[in-house]
Amino acid sequence: MQTVQPSVIVRRSWPLIAVLAVTGACASFMFTLVVPIQAQLPELLNAPRGATAWVVTITLLTSAVVTPIAGRLGDLYGKRKIILVLLVALVIGNILAAVSTGLSMLLVGRALQGLMSGVIPLGIAVLRDHLPAKRVGGAVALISGSFGFGAALGLPISAFIAETLDWHALFWTGAAMGVVLLFLVALIVPKDAEFAVGSFDYVGAAGLSAGLSGILVAVAQGNAWGWASPATLATGAGGIVLLLAWGAFELRLKDPVVDLRVAARPAVLMTNLASVALGFAFFSSQVLFPQLLQLPTGTGVGLGQTLISIGLILAPAGVVQVAMAPVAARLNRTVGGRATMVVSVIVIGFAYALALLASSEIWQILVANALVGAGIGIGYASMPLLIMGAVEPTETGAANGLNSLMRSLGTSSAAAVMGAVLAASSVGHQAPTAAGFQLGYVIALGATVAAGVLALCIPRPRRQAAHMVVLSEPDFELDADAPQR
Repeated sequence: MQTVQPSVIVRRSWPLIAVLAVTGACASFMFTLVVPIQAQLPELLNAPRGATAWVVTITLLTSAVVTPIAGRLGDLYGKRKIILVLLVALVIGNILAAVSTGLSMLLVGRALQGLMSGVIPLGIAVLRDHLPAKRVGGAVALISGSFGFGAALGLPISAFIAETLDWHALFWTGAAMGVVLLFLVALIVPKDAEFAVGSFDYVGAAGLSAGLSGILVAVAQGNAWGWASPATLATGAGGIVLLLAWGAFELRLKDPVVDLRVAARPAVLMTNLASVALGFAFFSSQVLFPQLLQLPTGTGVGLGQTLISIGLILAPAGVVQVAMAPVAARLNRTVGGRATMVVSVIVIGFAYALALLASSEIWQILVANALVGAGIGIGYASMPLLIMGAVEPTETGAANGLNSLMRSLGTSSAAAVMGAVLAASSVGHQAPTAAGFQLGYVIALGATVAAGVLALCIPRPRRQAAHMVVLSEPDFELDADAPQR
């Protein structure tokens, strides 16, 4: 892959890291934005409950589809430019949702909000392009942690807004966040100086979107439609067939939307497979713990907490996830990305073992969930570095986008599997049983072990040459640790 001129090192790194971290947190906030009003949506929109479920599903769908595509677009046309485009989509999507009075416009707005997830792989690629090498590990860890931080803090914030204001205020808040971030990104994120050479594969993007949509819709709607129903089987099988055809088509192209040859490299492949398992382990806690906290105490299982209380109980996990950034950076430097991911697996495994032994008190859920957050903060920080160690600088956007997609497949699968487990345990009972939650913890623990085994199969990444130069204007102060010319 050819490149043009080398990338520039920014003068001061902390504003760039901060604005990209907040942008990542905003992307994850879009997922928890509607949680407080999800149960009331049928009444608010005068629509069937099955239809209003798409308010959540469509955001997950567009999020999964956009990540590899946005990464490739960023490699070709500039990561900063694509981040700005995604922020514009976020603002428009929130405005449409804020003024909506029916389901159709709200779904369009929510679909546009989901596109914001594409900023995560793009932000990581920006850090590689514009930071001194010694700062990249810690910055990537912080960006990776910001996604969990935004989701964790977003729940109590959105619950407070929903309970004190009209529900449309949720989306006006999202729009205001998008406008502020548009200004900050335009002001602080440097313009790209290094691009991939080639053209964008529109046919491949359409095929990838269609195939992923089929699989994700089947996974998301399986509980509602029935896992053996014709609709579930048709959409799932159709998605698989489309992806197989898409893969054969991509292998014939010089400039595919996702380079499957790069994805097949052992380091990239095993990291992505481990990402699926780790994403499953992470999101299992996001399904099990909130339901356990919310169920009435009369069920004999639940802890009877309000939505705001649940958000406050679960929020420390997001804080811990961000706090793990320096720990993850040090681990990545000293023992390498593979060993760092194994450490994360051990922490998450301990969390689920604790939940299996004791999960009947609020403090026990808080501790277990915080441990999951700590493990994910460490593990998610290692994945982009493992990927970047195996690809060229002009491939980082697309490669990290594919890795984000793998995590999304893991989280989507966890939502479906854990939902099915709890639903099955509630048959004949008024709510999910303790045995159902226990089975959920066992499955999540199994996924954690699988992630550890896959992590051990990741080969050591090859070292990359640094394609960077330093800005030399005399009126700019360089970071103290940035290389000088």
